Amino acid sequence: MWTVSASLMPPLILSVFIFGIQTLLITFVSVASCVAAEAVSQKLLHRPVTIRDGSAVVTGLLLAYIVPPGVPFWMPILGAVMSIYVAKHLLGGIGFNIFNPALIGRAFLVATFPVAMTSAWLIPIRDLSIFKYVGSGVDAVSTATPLYVLKHYGMAGLTERFGSTLKMYGDFFLGWQPGSIGETSALFLILGGLYLLYKGYITWHVPVSIIVTAGFLTWVFGGERYFTGDPILSVISGGLILGAIYMATDYVTSPTQPSAKLIFGAGIGVLTVLIRLKGGYPEGICYAILLMNPLAPALETWFRPKRFAPPKGAMK
Repeated sequence: MWTVSASLMPPLILSVFIFGIQTLLITFVSVASCVAAEAVSQKLLHRPVTIRDGSAVVTGLLLAYIVPPGVPFWMPILGAVMSIYVAKHLLGGIGFNIFNPALIGRAFLVATFPVAMTSAWLIPIRDLSIFKYVGSGVDAVSTATPLYVLKHYGMAGLTERFGSTLKMYGDFFLGWQPGSIGETSALFLILGGLYLLYKGYITWHVPVSIIVTAGFLTWVFGGERYFTGDPILSVISGGLILGAIYMATDYVTSPTQPSAKLIFGAGIGVLTVLIRLKGGYPEGICYAILLMNPLAPALETWFRPKRFAPPKGAMK
């Protein structure tokens, strides 16, 4: 857990330079709230306090990474309570939760405070003046995410807002795009994922199957409005890479067998594109993962390796 947290530090540092120092404060509040909620929940439920294992810290980081950088500081506190107490400990504690806790926290915040969670996006600070927007009203620097522009104005509106396709490739890959605190930089997220892969903490099956499936379906069904079938833009915009690497690979809520992982990831990719194309919400990775989480035990059972035993009487 602490290694996962360390691999998530580069996107956080970049977000401070992109959106301002308030992203660091939001992340601190989220992590502190998750750790506190973990300790209080375990005390109330008469369980050993295990805040030193780092799982609550990872949940706090991921929860902060999937909220807009312009939300008020009290919102991550509510999200932390929902993530840790409700989605994790009321379902049995670590190792027993059905859904990814951080995503449940985000889903709760979107359902409860839809305006703040879908409009508190900030314009990237190109001159790296990290204190420029601190203390100023969100309305003065608010903007729209690429997926929102695409959903409502099509590819032409996306190109008009963010420049040529080649420029968007570079900006979106590096992280110079409006979005949630930790999801904008595909580069740093991929580097963190490669490190976790190198350490053996995750495998390639889930992330690759999500990205390949989402990219392929966008290419086939994207149409003229939706990325004009551009799989690269569909992958590096929004939270798809963050979800594929750091959330869909959660040990508790994903299968362990390689074949099951591929089906699990492909299902997430299909649902993500379906929500993006046909749903009313621009992004789909959050709900796609939550919808596939309950299927993880079934996939684990279906793809469990068969044990071969000698026929009855063969050992006599």
